Amino acid sequence: MELGVAGLNAKATLRPEETVRLARLAEELGYRSWWAGDHVVLPSPRTSESPMAPTDPILDPLVHLGYVAAVTERIELATGIVILPQRNPMVLAKQAASLDVLSGGRLMLGVGAGYLEPELAAVGVSLAERGRRTDEYLDAMTALWTSPTPEYHGRFVSFDHVDAHPRPPRPGGVKIVVGGHSPAAFRRAVARGHGWFGNGSGVADLEKHLGGLREAAERVSRPDRLGPLEINWMQLDPVRVSAAEARHYASLGVDRLVVYPLPLEDPAEVAAFLTRHAELV
Repeated sequence: MELGVAGLNAKATLRPEETVRLARLAEELGYRSWWAGDHVVLPSPRTSESPMAPTDPILDPLVHLGYVAAVTERIELATGIVILPQRNPMVLAKQAASLDVLSGGRLMLGVGAGYLEPELAAVGVSLAERGRRTDEYLDAMTALWTSPTPEYHGRFVSFDHVDAHPRPPRPGGVKIVVGGHSPAAFRRAVARGHGWFGNGSGVADLEKHLGGLREAAERVSRPDRLGPLEINWMQLDPVRVSAAEARHYASLGVDRLVVYPLPLEDPAEVAAFLTRHAELV
């Protein structure tokens, strides 16, 4: 099991000097992945389901990861997650391929369907359509990355007689990680993702979600090109992970344990959090 860190493109950790210091520290401590979250806009005033206040600063994850790529050498760079229906899939495919090339093939594109209706509405996306858009966008981006003659025709995206280079370094395109805990998200991860990204309060939550993934695997087929489904897990409430919990996660087959050093108000506290948790694996 590898160790990753999430959320450092927000609040007190987003400044350039803190990004450089924390990214290099994480790499030196042996963290293998760096995950950046995504919100284009936030509900104002804050709603009960919103994870952040409308005035909480958060950088665009792809711009942030491009900066991290330039100051690191080995750590994987992941969106955790991009709200896919809010993005133009052709533009995102180009951005992701570009970042993957410049980082030496280190990008993992974590995606989700989103759930904040005010945010989706602000960019012209219906909450009811977000799932189908997510599936179509994933298929369209994969076609653009992998097909000798890219072509895709769906309800929300359609193209042919176009191409885009450079292609991502991996023959199968950028590695896709699907986030979410709904039956639709589990099916999407099995059918379209190299990995799944989830979060919860502890081992019991993970076991429940792994059950959902197993049920999805019985209902939808998994393309051979995707290989075994990689499990990425982030513990919340509490955010501190004990050595015993880490061992339990490893025994359940977690490939990447991602820590989230909330509340992200003091970069020095974040650095101390990273140092303490580096001993978990």
